[in-house]
Amino acid sequence: MQRIKAIFSVVVLIAIGIVIGALLMARPDGDLPSLSKSAFAAGGKVESPTAEAPDRYVYYPGTEELKPDEIRVIACGTGMPSARRSQAATCFLVELGDGQKFLFDIGSGSHANIESLMIPSDYLTKVFITHLHTDHWGDLASLWAGGWTAGRTTPLEVWGPAGAREDMGTKYAVEHLLKAYNWDYMTRAVTINPIPGGINVHEFDYKGLNEVIYKEQGVTIRSFPAIHSGDGPVSFSLAWNDFKIVIGGDSAPNKWYPEYSQGADLAIHEAFMTSPQMMEKYGQPAQLAARINLSFHTSAQSFGKIMSMVKPRHAVAYHFFNDTDTRYDIYGGIRETYDGPLSMATDMMVWNVTRDEVVERMAVSPDEAWDVPGPNRPPGPDRSRKSEYTDFTLKGRLDTSDVNQSWLDDFMKQNNLKPEDLNAGQ
Repeated sequence: MQRIKAIFSVVVLIAIGIVIGALLMARPDGDLPSLSKSAFAAGGKVESPTAEAPDRYVYYPGTEELKPDEIRVIACGTGMPSARRSQAATCFLVELGDGQKFLFDIGSGSHANIESLMIPSDYLTKVFITHLHTDHWGDLASLWAGGWTAGRTTPLEVWGPAGAREDMGTKYAVEHLLKAYNWDYMTRAVTINPIPGGINVHEFDYKGLNEVIYKEQGVTIRSFPAIHSGDGPVSFSLAWNDFKIVIGGDSAPNKWYPEYSQGADLAIHEAFMTSPQMMEKYGQPAQLAARINLSFHTSAQSFGKIMSMVKPRHAVAYHFFNDTDTRYDIYGGIRETYDGPLSMATDMMVWNVTRDEVVERMAVSPDEAWDVPGPNRPPGPDRSRKSEYTDFTLKGRLDTSDVNQSWLDDFMKQNNLKPEDLNAGQ
């Protein structure tokens, strides 16, 4: 029996060789037909030892200029409320071909992924929040303070829903975030500049049905309600240049998403971990594991039904830990009810949307990314602000001028600094 199998394997290999040889002989240039070429040429044909691969199957941030008629969407967070290094909480960056950029949610841990894209902070000032769970806005403080210290020159602009009560809305949340970080604000305002430390809140009615909440420079962003834990959560759609991107916030299946997502080029919606996974992996009791996928999140099967109603050019499932022992059960559940183009999102997944296609890739970005300067010069210190030091603390300074004077003299000369420039915030 083993001998028969061996003979059969040899025959198969010979047959494959004959077919490939015939294909090569059939073409005067010796190339394989296009179908075979795509299978053997990851990255495309490289023409010389110094040339780059023409068809990159990964995205290197800062190396590809978007075409005027193109959108790039990057998943900067796709996971769960519980922190893990491999997946931050929800955050999607939408970049348009004319340079405009928008952040949708900024969940816990996502700021590090945003920073790895090496985009100047001045280009990352517009944030749209679907709801006020920490896994959807927990890194707003990090973006606020990090961009401030990295050279952002303007306040952040934040759009988010009102609540059923005043104390449940975005305006209340941001105002009290700034109160909680008052020491941070007051000390940076005097040592750097207060202007980039502002946050302007644009609160809107969560009950609005496909309501326009932003309309500038050819971009229209609309809001519609979601069903998640209580009144207030929303989803968004962004329309630009006859493209449509839909970003669904957390929600149980609702009638608004299919209605207002029609014509979407990219439709993003949660597909939560299965109830058995929530028990085994997340430590949830059975009753909560069942309710999670029925009452305030969306099961894989329900995600599939929703996308079958929307029929987007490309669907994106997120909000699950994308592990080898979790993703396939979720994927299988989706495929019970949806057979269209689909991505099972994980952090740093990228979609390039053009008229012809939607291409999914992964970004390759540095763990040790530095902030990249933008085109605007950061404002100088506001010398009218009073120091936050008292004499008690200042009297505790240790004099190290003897070891600093040499490098400081050179530095001040090179940068045209004056002695008074060293006194800001003192």
